[in-house]
Amino acid sequence: MALEADRYFDRRRLKRRLTLWRIIAIAAIVAIVAVAFGRWGSFGSSASIATLDVSNVIFDDPDRNKALKRLAKNDRIKALIVRINSPGGTVVGGESLYLNLRDIAEKKPVVAVLGELATSAGYMAALGADHIIGRKSTITGSIGVLMQTTEITGLLDKLGIKAETIKSAPLKAQPNPLEPMSPEARAAANEVIADIYGMFVDMVVARRNMSREKVLKIADGRVYTGRQAIKNGLIDALGGIDTARQWLASSRNIDKNLPLQPVKIKRKRDSLLGLLDDLFGKTLFSERLRLDGVISLWHPELR
Repeated sequence: MALEADRYFDRRRLKRRLTLWRIIAIAAIVAIVAVAFGRWGSFGSSASIATLDVSNVIFDDPDRNKALKRLAKNDRIKALIVRINSPGGTVVGGESLYLNLRDIAEKKPVVAVLGELATSAGYMAALGADHIIGRKSTITGSIGVLMQTTEITGLLDKLGIKAETIKSAPLKAQPNPLEPMSPEARAAANEVIADIYGMFVDMVVARRNMSREKVLKIADGRVYTGRQAIKNGLIDALGGIDTARQWLASSRNIDKNLPLQPVKIKRKRDSLLGLLDDLFGKTLFSERLRLDGVISLWHPELR
């Protein structure tokens, strides 16, 4: 009996040791993978050309900003091709994407390839590229900004509702749907729009190497086809991805046969909590694009 008990305890000790070594081995593998991922990120270990898709309404995207900052530091990425198919979005969204592309362009070439639609903030983002390519039928331009609001005091009067606002100064909370816009408030709003519009025009002047007078003539909010845009100096060439790769090869000596590697953006929605937030917290378009913000947009797609 004593011998059997000794054998039983020996087997128990052996199992514990094996379990311990298995845990150590798994931890070592996890550590190696973590180090490799930290070193190579989501782009692998060989040279490639990164691609970024910008579609639908553009917002300031912290997750995308982080991914682009990582890309700028990755020496294995030789260039970036940005495919834009967007009606625009918030001015801050277009500006932040523009600035991120300019940061990348300081280290490696950036090409923008315009799809069916690249207007307003979509075109603003494209200005961050070194070279802009569009299709003949691409709709682009719409250089300008707007501020939208509503005024519902007439409706409230019909319903017998009287709205009152107590505020520290006449221009506080203007524009406000619960009170008519005063001439002073309208003038202040116009100053904001004019200032941001001037910023947009300055971007076009600097990046397209055109005089301010010429830009002001074409920056009246209208849209252009790709053929019109190239005549007006808003884009550089007509074509698509292959055209972008040929330009990279001829002007920047980058092998056009390098593999294309999509930029992977880590998002909160990858988790269950993030998915629920996307489904229920941002269902309404007004949650994503408030009417009282400054936007640069042409015919949004609500999808």
